[in-house]
Amino acid sequence: MASGSSKEALVVGKGVNHKLSHHSVEQTVQNLKNVLQSKGITLFAVVDHSGEAEKVGMKMRPTKLLIFGSPKAGTPLMLAAPSVAIDLPLKILVWEDAQGKAWVSYNSPEYLKERHGLPQEMLQNIAVVEILAALAAE
Repeated sequence: MASGSSKEALVVGKGVNHKLSHHSVEQTVQNLKNVLQSKGITLFAVVDHSGEAEKVGMKMRPTKLLIFGSPKAGTPLMLAAPSVAIDLPLKILVWEDAQGKAWVSYNSPEYLKERHGLPQEMLQNIAVVEILAALAAE
């Protein structure tokens, strides 16, 4: 993984976007929870990967996956392209790099559109992930 000290984005594999957070992992997660709640988006789960690693005696930098969505936005996508259900609900990963910086990572809406052959007019149903990630990181 490349990490740019002065850059606000990290370039990794195809289809995953990364945004530098101006907060710690914990604060970024809390920011995201607050944004989801304020927008009426359901938070289905928080997977604490680093916490689970600690339970089995392994060390891992803070890493948490938030799984969230809205049946009103997601159901039309799954009706148009049933395979998109493998990538729904939407997810945002909040993690810390080796320099102690927190990052927000998520599937690119454009990549999901291409991957599942979604119609262009339905892109807006998943593009919200970019706004949510930006709000959590600012």
